[in-house]
Amino acid sequence: MKTLFLIRHAKSDWENALLKDIERPLNERGYAAANLMSARLNAAPDLIITSPAVRAASTALIFARNLGYDPNAILIKKELYDTSVKEYLSVIQRIDDRFHTALLFAHNPTISDTADYLTKGLPMEMPTCAIAGIRFDVEHWGKVKTRSGDLFLFDYPKKNGENA
Repeated sequence: MKTLFLIRHAKSDWENALLKDIERPLNERGYAAANLMSARLNAAPDLIITSPAVRAASTALIFARNLGYDPNAILIKKELYDTSVKEYLSVIQRIDDRFHTALLFAHNPTISDTADYLTKGLPMEMPTCAIAGIRFDVEHWGKVKTRSGDLFLFDYPKKNGENA
């Protein structure tokens, strides 16, 4: 059994128009949401993978800190920034089989499309800092394919009325 948590990065800051998209940081609400959602996630990740974008990497770092994961062990994959479901799937299928629970931090619309591709569908597009928990009845990440996952968790900051 393999468990994957697809996590859309938290809310980013658009104030500095001179920053490139990849450089945009989290805003105050994004920091609050990342702390809230990492506290709500009941998981002990073996692996954390993130897009190189500052907002995604910052979200991953907050989750790592709150889940007791070594931030120096976070993998940064350029294939998770401004790419396609095919690239996301390639990253997932290349996860080392010694890891059973992985968190992957990236961007919309591709992260929602990937969750939809791997399961029988999402209840809605993933809002910022949403978590889609997917279980796969496989021994090897390379066997993960379309509609092979069971969506067992779909959570997001405003789901229970929080303001994060």
